[in-house]
Amino acid sequence: MIGLVLAAGAGRRLRPYTDTLPKALVPVDGDTTILDLTLGNFAEIGLTEVAIIVGYKKEAVYARKEALEATYGLKLTLIDNDKAEEWNNAYSLWCGRDSIKHTVILANGDTVHPVSVERTLLAARGEGKKIILALDTVKKLADEEMKVVVEPGKGVRRITKLMDPAEATGEYIGVTLIEGEAADELADALKTTFERDPDLYYEDGYQELVNRGFTVDVAPIGDVTWVEIDNHDDLARGREIACQY
Repeated sequence: MIGLVLAAGAGRRLRPYTDTLPKALVPVDGDTTILDLTLGNFAEIGLTEVAIIVGYKKEAVYARKEALEATYGLKLTLIDNDKAEEWNNAYSLWCGRDSIKHTVILANGDTVHPVSVERTLLAARGEGKKIILALDTVKKLADEEMKVVVEPGKGVRRITKLMDPAEATGEYIGVTLIEGEAADELADALKTTFERDPDLYYEDGYQELVNRGFTVDVAPIGDVTWVEIDNHDDLARGREIACQY
């Protein structure tokens, strides 16, 4: 098993930080970045290798690669997304399709979360589950969140931002365990998704899988403090909670 981080995004709503850095390298606790926190989580659960999808301002990640490897005891492989500033992240995850064959814990490069999330996903493995989404069933939802409807015994039925929050079981927090045996089917679903519309999310690829009859499971993370950092308000929240981990 390896880690996989989507860190290709520009994060334009976080300017001026992202004038020179990808969103994943925005500091949240002193010099500690979002990427640092994710790599720390991966190291804490015993992973030794991590693939990072890079794109926007990728040279900043390349410049820190050796230092990050030394700090967290990880071997890092950087994978270039050549369309990071043009297309959405369905294509970005597809760029990491070979890494997924090793079984991965995938983390969005803008999610500040504690290592308990990764541990919850690991504990949920087995019983034929191939893709397991970390799900917050506690947080009150609004329009921006990636909302999920789960049917007991059947897994995810819908995953989209475009849903009445009252209909949702919870929010997908941007962390997934993907077993290697799901790699080819997921890659094909992602390709279908970005070829239909390059502005779609990789979560739309998950929906494509569900539509094909593939079971996508969830693991509720409990009452956990986390934040997806999209704007300066989110960043302020991330800085409040990052020092707690």
